[in-house]
Amino acid sequence: MKKIICLLLALLLAAGTLSGCHGTLVPDTTAAQTEAPGETKESVPGETKESEAAPAEDKSFKVPENFDTSRKFELTFWLKNDSNSAQVAIYQKAMDDFTALYPNVTFKVKKYTDYGEIYNDVITNIATKTTPNVCITYPDHIATYLTGADTMVSLDNLMADAKYGFGGSDLRFDSPKTDEIVPKFLEEGVLQGHQYALPFMRSTEALYVNKTMVEKLGYTLPEVCTWDFIWEVSEAAMKKRDDGTYAVNGQKVLIPFIYKSTDNMMIQMLRQMEAGYSTEDGKILLFNDDTAALLKEIAVHGETRSFSTFKISSYPGNYLNAGQCIFAVDSTAGATWMGHDAHNQDIPKEQMVNFEIAVLPVPQFDTQNMQMISQGPSVCIFNKSDPQEVLASWLFAQFLLTNDVQIAYSRTEGYVPVTLKAQNSAEYQDYLSRAGEDNDAYYHVKIEAAELLINNVDHSFVTPVFNGSASLRNAAGTLVEEAVKNGYRKKVTDDAFITALYDKTIALYHLDKGAIVDPSVPPVTEPETDEAGETVAPPATEAQPEPKPAGPEPLPKTARSLLYCIVIAWVGIAAAWIIRLIREKREKR
Repeated sequence: MKKIICLLLALLLAAGTLSGCHGTLVPDTTAAQTEAPGETKESVPGETKESEAAPAEDKSFKVPENFDTSRKFELTFWLKNDSNSAQVAIYQKAMDDFTALYPNVTFKVKKYTDYGEIYNDVITNIATKTTPNVCITYPDHIATYLTGADTMVSLDNLMADAKYGFGGSDLRFDSPKTDEIVPKFLEEGVLQGHQYALPFMRSTEALYVNKTMVEKLGYTLPEVCTWDFIWEVSEAAMKKRDDGTYAVNGQKVLIPFIYKSTDNMMIQMLRQMEAGYSTEDGKILLFNDDTAALLKEIAVHGETRSFSTFKISSYPGNYLNAGQCIFAVDSTAGATWMGHDAHNQDIPKEQMVNFEIAVLPVPQFDTQNMQMISQGPSVCIFNKSDPQEVLASWLFAQFLLTNDVQIAYSRTEGYVPVTLKAQNSAEYQDYLSRAGEDNDAYYHVKIEAAELLINNVDHSFVTPVFNGSASLRNAAGTLVEEAVKNGYRKKVTDDAFITALYDKTIALYHLDKGAIVDPSVPPVTEPETDEAGETVAPPATEAQPEPKPAGPEPLPKTARSLLYCIVIAWVGIAAAWIIRLIREKREKR
């Protein structure tokens, strides 16, 4: 009987352990982001460094002496293709070429159209220990993956290995050396003092301008626009004729200035002002007086309808190509959609208007000290029990940085290769020199967008990466969106509105949970609510997705179900064994 009691107690303990096995993983559930983060020192987004709240541990991977080519490996590769057939073909060719070099390695691919979906699936699979081998992702996401024990592989030793590291002697392909990777891009993958990601592609944001309309309004377009210039021209463009059409374009629709990613808008404005956003250790400085002043200015132009956003109106490129927008800010990775003669179009041909387009840096407060965000996907490797499997994953991740892959992928959009080896190659330089030969492979807007980042890497930055940084990024965008809407509603954007907005946003994204919020933000007991029945103009407004708060959340349903099944199965086995013991004892009596 004592044995039975002890067994039951052991089973209860095992069940408790299983039900809590994911406790160290605290996902940042607002991980779906536009483009990724980066560097800061103190009160401003600065140099790339992950939060150092916890001391760096020795997580170095021990590289096998040799790669065992006699063994078969099937690597699981998760990637985002964005329904771009050219990019899908490049990924497939990279895998085929790699298998030709290493016949013992094959691939199982899972394609996504959204980085947020990759993030959610990784979180689920961390709990069940079924993560992919190689994944295209962002450092913000990796910061959360690292909260799981031994989830990621530190790349430090792999990168430095004499045989299989960058430029290694036993590689079967022409790998870039460490000093042939753009240093700033490589540093973005350092988290907790270790290299956990390799840059794959990089882009920035560009100001796409209808130069024809700017000059029609009597202005000369500068090489770098100030925010004051953008606001002034946008307001001047709002003049209408007696028939209700706008004088500058002769149409009944005009939104002079549209910004695609409002989180990037606020982050870059604060960076340019040397104002607070966050610190490296996760202290949140976003909710400050500088931000308030910016929101008040933005609301003014929302009220006049001279400014709008992607979430409120629609894709800025569509308005630009239809002659209904003068200034459109979007990623350089979307350059093939910008311009009336762009290869990619999302509006009917009859709606497009012929105009001269200019590709410029995002608006600046100080044109002599430009600041522009660096963004783009990275590559990471997940830990496995077999070191040989990890080494195979590393070899492929490294292969993605070879010239053939880098140059081919960068040519699909306004992306920039992350290696100096590729950028300085004769093939890539020839590509850049042929801008304007056609509207497809050598579309001038696409190439000018890529050159924008190449020529301004020293002016680029990324925001600090920590568990919760994606929530903060979304909060920055929400502030802008709400300020514009308040302007549309012709409400007063005063200190009371700003205070209430800060309070609501902090609560919405749970930024007061597990993060250090600037204590200067005063509390508000009753958050502002919209008047009943009031709508937001223009009518083309898209519903915004409900943001998900950061911080701890329950284990995903699939993982919970699996754990429950394991517990029930063990309990059932134990019960059957106990019944059998009781029967045997009765028979002996």
